[in-house]
Amino acid sequence: MEPISDALVYIVDDDAGVREALAWLLRSRRLLSESFDSAEAFDAMRQARPAPNQPCCLLLDVRMPGLSGLALFDLLLARGDLAAMPVIFLTGHADVPTAVDAVKRGAFDFYEKPFSDNALVDRIEQALAQSAAHLEQLRQRSSLQLRLQDLTERERDVMDLVVAGLPNKLIADQLDISVRTVEVHRSRVFDKMQVKSAVELANLLRTGP
Repeated sequence: MEPISDALVYIVDDDAGVREALAWLLRSRRLLSESFDSAEAFDAMRQARPAPNQPCCLLLDVRMPGLSGLALFDLLLARGDLAAMPVIFLTGHADVPTAVDAVKRGAFDFYEKPFSDNALVDRIEQALAQSAAHLEQLRQRSSLQLRLQDLTERERDVMDLVVAGLPNKLIADQLDISVRTVEVHRSRVFDKMQVKSAVELANLLRTGP
């Protein structure tokens, strides 16, 4: 799998050796990373920065002094951050049941230490791909919302009837306007929504916000 452009892997582990080894491993696969020695430090960064607009994922140790990895996961889950930033837990043998439970609640995966480097990085790349797809979906929804806001009230009326499958003559009768006026509004709707047909318009709205 080709590295995803501009992707970032967050590493949260209290063991400096683990952080350095993971950062080196990621560099060897042309992946950028940012490391934190505690869940508190990572959480402070996340709250200080805006929501991520680049593909990212989080490698999270389960057991750490202070705020545990599981407690941090619960915070991210409550904030709705997991779709944009999938979490992969790094666990010791005793933590496996805890990690399995976290996966059931939305974590992307877990790896028991010591883990296979290649298997872990392959899974990280899959998590980044999921993050990228989610961010692209958000961008498309935002773009669609802006296009809808650009329509006039009459254009929205015409668009709704076009999507419902009505021909221009019936739209004109229903809105008490001329067929020519319907044609003008229909053309403007297609231009503003960046589509070429009623079918394309209907599909766009069906997958939209």
